[in-house]
Amino acid sequence: MAAAPPTVIPTAPGDRGGELGGVVTGEAVALAVRPAGFLLRALSGFIDLLCSIAVLLICTVPLLVFGSGLDDSVATALTIVALVLAVIGYPVAMEVATRGRSVGRFVAGTRIVRDDGGAAGTRHAFVRALAAVVEVYATLGGLAVIVALLNARSKRIGDLLAGTYAQHERVPALAPALLAVPPQLASWAQLADVAALPDPLARRVSAFLAQQHRLSPQARSGLGAELAAEVAPFVHPLPVIDPVTLLWAVSAVRRLRETRALEAEGRRLAALSPTLARRPNGFPDR
Repeated sequence: MAAAPPTVIPTAPGDRGGELGGVVTGEAVALAVRPAGFLLRALSGFIDLLCSIAVLLICTVPLLVFGSGLDDSVATALTIVALVLAVIGYPVAMEVATRGRSVGRFVAGTRIVRDDGGAAGTRHAFVRALAAVVEVYATLGGLAVIVALLNARSKRIGDLLAGTYAQHERVPALAPALLAVPPQLASWAQLADVAALPDPLARRVSAFLAQQHRLSPQARSGLGAELAAEVAPFVHPLPVIDPVTLLWAVSAVRRLRETRALEAEGRRLAALSPTLARRPNGFPDR
């Protein structure tokens, strides 16, 4: 029986362009993925185009220098071979050898993967390279730009045909978390139900709290209110407090509770380790 196609599930509250999205594979495994945005794709595509042009020059310069005595038909055939190597051979070989990467994608921090999150193969690279002949080279990139702008994952036609997309792999470092609950919310923190925030939203809240002192009062108030509105569905009951203090309290409560859970799990594993490491009765000591 063929595997079910991957299903895209809605992103969690707080997710925005270029942040974590959801994909469920045919085996019902939920994957957290970060599709690359249009600007990253444009950057990597431009760099890869320059690399293809460089490969074409490397292949044709010897032909121009030493091919003066060749027959016109032979020179034309060699030129076509050099063009095919630069436009199709080089991109396919690079993508297969690096498992979805290229020079441009190394710079942009992206990788080509299948729609279900798996590694792209030779077939996917070949389809994408063939489609690039029309949408990138024949139209000077105009067709690829239009299709990518109209697609939620910034896919070009080659990606639509091959069933791939560009995944953003560079995850920003987490900002240092605040440790203490605000004193005025100490009693609230003991009883409040604070659910785990989606990773993108949690990162934005941590970054805001770490950099709020650098913001103007207007920017601090506006961004704090926006983040507090996104955090509110995960908190019950909501305290009557300013948005920045609410974000501070939610971040501190989640950190404290997750730290306690990890400590409790560590204690359970430590208690079980003698039993897990002990040999069965009568087992020879070899």
